[in-house]
Amino acid sequence: MSEQVQRRLRVNPILCDGYGYCAEIVPERIGLDDWGFPIVSAELIDDDEVLGHARRAVGTCPRLALLVEDVPSHAIERV
Repeated sequence: MSEQVQRRLRVNPILCDGYGYCAEIVPERIGLDDWGFPIVSAELIDDDEVLGHARRAVGTCPRLALLVEDVPSHAIERV
């Protein structure tokens, strides 16, 4: 039995210089604070189009501060 994996975006705030490209590419999951640094939603990505945008944002980040993280289903908090 294989475990289903969900995905979400994460940002490394130490690497990020606040260019803001990521928020332009995937506004569904990333906003910017007053200084231009990303505020990344912890919401799981359940849409293939949004996942594609997220991967594009990761690939274009000039500081390599953004990543798409795999979240195993057993690690997802149940409410």
